Amino acid sequence: MKNKYRILKIAITVIILGFLLSFSLKKFGGQKITDNKISVKMNEKTPVYFIDEKDIREIVNKENPSRKVGDLNIPELEKKINALPAVDSANVYINLNGKLNLDIKQRVPVFRLNYKGKDFYVDEKGIEFPISRTYSHPCMLVTGDVKKEEYEKLADLVDKIDKDDFSKKYFIGISKYKDSYNLLTSEGNYRVEIGDLDNIELKVKGFKTFVEKYLVFQDPQKYNMVSVKYQNQIVTTLNPYFKENDSILKAGHKDLAKTPVAVVKKASSTSLKPKENTKPKAVVKPKEKKKTQEKKTATKPKAKIKIE
Repeated sequence: MKNKYRILKIAITVIILGFLLSFSLKKFGGQKITDNKISVKMNEKTPVYFIDEKDIREIVNKENPSRKVGDLNIPELEKKINALPAVDSANVYINLNGKLNLDIKQRVPVFRLNYKGKDFYVDEKGIEFPISRTYSHPCMLVTGDVKKEEYEKLADLVDKIDKDDFSKKYFIGISKYKDSYNLLTSEGNYRVEIGDLDNIELKVKGFKTFVEKYLVFQDPQKYNMVSVKYQNQIVTTLNPYFKENDSILKAGHKDLAKTPVAVVKKASSTSLKPKENTKPKAVVKPKEKKKTQEKKTATKPKAKIKIE
């Protein structure tokens, strides 16, 4: 009995709402949607200006030339706005007083990707959308062959950099060479090699320790690369164009030069001759002379080999 009462109550409510809706449509169907009856709201937390209220109003007028409420196809208008590359979502509806409301959320770029001369934005969901001719959003620039499946991890990395004061101060860009990512720094001309996009927090923490314990006492121009991609160790590469590195690099070349190398020199014609014997020659009988000559030939000195 209770269930029947509930069903009856729901049916009455639906009938009343349907009656009110049909009444409002009849009442406002012939009315025109003037500019003051159009409300456009941008709901994104971070202000972006890829599209503005003027653009939305133009689309509304184009989709409804008569400007009458009854002629407006709300689902089609909502579909048109959602099709805009910079729009994340759009909700279009009319109040009972005949006012048209458009709640729009734009895409907020996390980074701007440049690859093979092409530029486009990527949002936090990993969705690509083109850059605008009228508006450029300030965000991290990324270069290199970044795969689509890496977008979300890369967006997470950029988000962590933006939220950390230390990282935000040092890192101004990201580049990918082959399969390794590098963070570009604002100080010096060195880059920070992080390898893949795993264990980012640990890698950034390692670089932070290197800066605080060592790099603050050095000229940032001294290094060409600081690598934190290896576990529990930091590897640095010196800048060959930094003058103070000359003595270090020369010392390194000298150490390499000390490595033993086998060198074979040709023996001179004089070195092949046997030393003169100062002792008086023994008298050899004619029969034994041949044997003595054979012994001398067998004991002929060999060419010398010098190892430097």
